[in-house]
Amino acid sequence: MVTAIIVAAGKSDRMGAGTDKAFLNLGPKPVLAWSLLAFEGCTDVDQIVLVVRKDQIPGAKAVVRMFGISKVRTVVAGGQKRQNSVMNGLKEVDSDTRIVVVHDGARPCVTPATISETVKLAKRCGAAAVGCHIWDTVKLVEKGTTVTRTEDRSKLWAVQTPQAFNAQLIRRAYAEAEKAKVEVTDDASAVELLGEPVKIYETNVPNLKITTVEDLQLAAAVVLKR
Repeated sequence: MVTAIIVAAGKSDRMGAGTDKAFLNLGPKPVLAWSLLAFEGCTDVDQIVLVVRKDQIPGAKAVVRMFGISKVRTVVAGGQKRQNSVMNGLKEVDSDTRIVVVHDGARPCVTPATISETVKLAKRCGAAAVGCHIWDTVKLVEKGTTVTRTEDRSKLWAVQTPQAFNAQLIRRAYAEAEKAKVEVTDDASAVELLGEPVKIYETNVPNLKITTVEDLQLAAAVVLKR
């Protein structure tokens, strides 16, 4: 069984106080609905665990009903940080699950095809993340605004979600991260801390993350053309 954890419990600080970007309108649907529909339409995913802010659980359940998302197994409250939210989701994953897929609900442009390829890669290799090459020149700035050095961009990738893992591996990775009190910004980082390899599924399909109001306009240009 393949279970997806869709995480949409962030504070949305850059959107302004009191704003939850997951529930903002993106064309005719809320941001969160686009991700839910992509996973609903992916034949390689069996179940969904949806993680949102505690105060948004009723709203999230309403979105699930409104758009007919039959794969949602449960809706649970997130934690203070993203990794806490993922861990809350992992607690709800069915014991029969062999592959866990984690996706940020703030990435509404994800496609069923991208999800499927990530799952297939994880089945072969144990851990996989969607990513793309960084083509801009990247500077390391350690203090203030003074450049420390220029990084070798040929070795740099921008990593996105979905990320997929052997279920036992991702549980162990997060347990170790919690034990060591290490903060990770994505799920692959937790697996890397174990010394386990993570493969990248390269994609050129737009997979924007909604962070600012301007991002909504860019994402709309993508999803409304499909």
